[in-house]
Amino acid sequence: MFDSARFDLRPYAGFDFGRYVRRTFCSWEQAGWRSLLVQRFEHVPVAEDLALPAAADLHLVLPLSGSAEMESSDGGRPERIPWVPGRLQVDVPDRPSLRRYRGDESMRSVQVHIPRDTVDTVAAQLGGAVDYEAVAASVAKGDPLLEEAVRAVGFPDGASELYADSAATFLTTHLLTRHGRLRADRPPEREDARVRAVVALMRERLAEPITLADLAAEAHLSVYHLVRVFRNTTGQTPHRFLTRLRIDEAKRLLRDTDLALDAIARRCGFASPGALSTAFLRHTGVRPSVYRNS
Repeated sequence: MFDSARFDLRPYAGFDFGRYVRRTFCSWEQAGWRSLLVQRFEHVPVAEDLALPAAADLHLVLPLSGSAEMESSDGGRPERIPWVPGRLQVDVPDRPSLRRYRGDESMRSVQVHIPRDTVDTVAAQLGGAVDYEAVAASVAKGDPLLEEAVRAVGFPDGASELYADSAATFLTTHLLTRHGRLRADRPPEREDARVRAVVALMRERLAEPITLADLAAEAHLSVYHLVRVFRNTTGQTPHRFLTRLRIDEAKRLLRDTDLALDAIARRCGFASPGALSTAFLRHTGVRPSVYRNS
């Protein structure tokens, strides 16, 4: 079994991996990648009530061998997902699920986690927000190119960080271009100006506590209308957008300065180093100390 003490880098903090899988490869640890997390697993043949926590990133699963009938539920009606070698699956971000399956002893997979920052950046360049449910449903119909690309990054043979970064961008661009449902229309100019004013206030008061009421007042909107307009324009809630601005600033300070974590937390609007560490792990998949050391 793998060393769970060294597995703080996994996207599902607190999940008991050793009960369900044996990890045979991790790109963070064995290839030194930070732009893309690629892992290979051997799975137990039977799992009942496998509670899989939500992950912030975009998760691709490519079965390599074995067969099983899997049931997955995210609170609604269970969905049947056949485990078939070569059939790619996409797990929707921020959505926990309950799974059960009965398979055989040879179940193996390659799993790719694309950071949410990468997805958001590509989506913004393509001009809209992502409908992840539509992406998952479209990919389930089959995409030989995407399946081969995931297989290729799953066996990188010493490829560099440049390869990982390029692969993450390609995979995301292909997914959103071929399978995404991006909003093509531009928001009205008036709404766009209001959102720009709110984002400017977020940046100006990054280190300070700021409420939805503060942001709504800046845009001369009610809180309800602010959330609607902001989400229609950016694809994110104001809270998520502000958190990402703060995480991006924390990344810059970790990368470019020697400031202690408590000082960085204060500058980025987090109440404590612990609050920063928790948010940083959730959004990037690594802790601040790991990011700085890498």
